[in-house]
Amino acid sequence: MSDRRLSAVVLAAGEGTRMRSERPKPLHRLCGRPMILHVLDAMAEIDVRRVVVVVGHRAEWVTKTLVQHAPPTMEIEFVEQLARTGTGDALAVGLTGLPDDDDEIEDVVVLPGDTPLLRPQTLAALVREHRAEDAGATLLTAVVENPSGYGRVVHGKDGAVARVVEEADATDEERAIAEVNTSIYCFRRSILAPTLRRLSPANAQGEYYLTDAVAVLSSAGYTVQSLVLPDSMEAAGVNDRAQLAVAEAELRDRINERWMRRGVTMWDPERTYVDAGAQLEADVTLLPGVILRGACRVDAGAEIGPNTVLTDTTVGRGAVVAASMCTHATIGADARVGPYSVLEAGAEVPDGTEVAPHSLVAGPEA
Repeated sequence: MSDRRLSAVVLAAGEGTRMRSERPKPLHRLCGRPMILHVLDAMAEIDVRRVVVVVGHRAEWVTKTLVQHAPPTMEIEFVEQLARTGTGDALAVGLTGLPDDDDEIEDVVVLPGDTPLLRPQTLAALVREHRAEDAGATLLTAVVENPSGYGRVVHGKDGAVARVVEEADATDEERAIAEVNTSIYCFRRSILAPTLRRLSPANAQGEYYLTDAVAVLSSAGYTVQSLVLPDSMEAAGVNDRAQLAVAEAELRDRINERWMRRGVTMWDPERTYVDAGAQLEADVTLLPGVILRGACRVDAGAEIGPNTVLTDTTVGRGAVVAASMCTHATIGADARVGPYSVLEAGAEVPDGTEVAPHSLVAGPEA
């Protein structure tokens, strides 16, 4: 079963009105990278090579961003959901982007584009569980203290998942269930399209719920399993600016921990901000108040900070940059910059050079 093809459908058609922004919700940035790209990065690590992204609101903007910045090993197809009538319809539209491979057994991971904290290891565990049980579908679920707003996962007497009930349609007894659906699934592809055709909009929202596919599969005799997340934060969606800030803090903690375990010193990780695209070598020291934005590179032995902002800047081995701001600049090995200096776009500091405090170094076009 491990030889099955694994594809994915990412649902990213929503307008995200609670973000109160012209920017499509999947393109709001976390640690310098649009959040939907964090989702694609996770799938790339488990060798999902074929992905369909269902777009809708500001579709051209989303498509252009992913074409430019998605993992290079990933084959991406874009399908537009013209009438947004629910997640079940969105997935049905998304399946049209996958080629017909009737001669191959295939699994399809389905997930929203606003879950940037999902770890590759969790996605891999979901697929393993699905295949080990030879399930028709496997849900990623979480047990939470306050399940308000989530679909509740209802198990049958045999322990398998019988259905998922959205809160608006749940009874008082069902609302008391603490296990909730995360909207992340693994389906056996061969049975998915016929299942979606049996969905009905006869519910409180008048939409085609993807969650209803669980009851359809269960009643048809297919095994539906759930895999409970040990850390519910992984499946946290981002629907407004407050949730965006929470996700940003969590992701930054992960980034900082990863670099510290690779030999980077951070005097105060709570006051150190490193974007996802930065590259750091061992024995780099980051002092409090450092912000590394975009695709910064800092070589071994360099010391940055305190209170320094680097944007898309390269810092050579053993250099020191103190209390300065550098944008699209190149700082050579063993150079000294600042404090209180500014390197404008394209500025270059040769190896071993000292930029005096309070200096302004212009770029080549100034």
